[in-house]
Amino acid sequence: MLVDDSAVIRGKLTQWLDADPNFSVVGSYCNGLQAVQNVKSCGAEIAILDIEMPQMDGLTALPKLLSEVPKLRVIMASTLTRRNADVSLKALSMGAVDYLPKPESAKAGTGTEDFHRDLIAKLRAIGAGLRRQAADSAPRTLRGAAEALAKPPAQLPAMRARSLVRPRVLAIGSSTGGPQALFKVLGGMGKGELTVPVIVTQHMPPTFTAILAEHIQNMTGLPASEAKNGERLQPGHVYVAPGDYHMTVQKRGGDIVLALNQGPQVNFCRPAVDPMFESVASVYGAAGLCLLLTGMGQDGREGGKKVVGAGGTVVAQDEATSVVWGMPGAAAEAGICAAVLPLPEIASTLQRYFRGAP
Repeated sequence: MLVDDSAVIRGKLTQWLDADPNFSVVGSYCNGLQAVQNVKSCGAEIAILDIEMPQMDGLTALPKLLSEVPKLRVIMASTLTRRNADVSLKALSMGAVDYLPKPESAKAGTGTEDFHRDLIAKLRAIGAGLRRQAADSAPRTLRGAAEALAKPPAQLPAMRARSLVRPRVLAIGSSTGGPQALFKVLGGMGKGELTVPVIVTQHMPPTFTAILAEHIQNMTGLPASEAKNGERLQPGHVYVAPGDYHMTVQKRGGDIVLALNQGPQVNFCRPAVDPMFESVASVYGAAGLCLLLTGMGQDGREGGKKVVGAGGTVVAQDEATSVVWGMPGAAAEAGICAAVLPLPEIASTLQRYFRGAP
């Protein structure tokens, strides 16, 4: 379902999606009110929702859409301004699963090509997750057809033993669905109880990452900020990798500091999780604790291998609670995880690790 007040944007999106046999545009509406009125009857599974629209804007429409169709997956789409980034982050905390910065113009160009590629990739990943859920919940007589549309369930290797060294850092990687998962995990830590620095790489463009840090602080009570090059890590503080910069850790004298760089994209991403995890392995060794939350792709898997190779610990979110089980699934299937956990259980498990409890 497309919801945008620009007929040009709706037309371009329809053209792209109609050209792909995996997708069908079941509704196209110029404001949130029309979308709310039609979402149930059109049978939409995914909605691409603009923010600024007449009669009813996207943020107002979002909870109404989810009330009408609770399983609806909503992707916010807006031009990349600070205000729209702030609204998009609010939408993610309210139940949207992802966001896409729209190009300034629908005319052909680099921005449009990137938007097209990212949109299709996100839709495929979210759609695959929906098909898996359908297979899991279908009556036994219908399950075979649903399973035929989904990736077969992974046979996970046995869990690795976690490091017995008490962690001195928590490094988190996330992508699609990540902000909601971050709010849940970090909100469950408890202000004053978090005894290690937290470094976060969330796949996000510039502007969004600074606002993500603000939202983490507002929603969890933990001090959080966008990372700065050369900044010394402080226990209990959350540092978010800036959009378009890889974030790593380095030893500098007796301190451990953040180092930012604009090296080549890794896994088609900058910031990427792998460089962060690799630096954690190098600097912290067996005291490194890494967490992979919901997200598409496999970013974090290779860095996670370095972490466990250095004696550290990798934990992943489970498939049932992930919007997209790409990144955590890749780590789990690689056999590098000490635990694969439902989202509500992650915070308490990590706190146990911080205390050195079994």
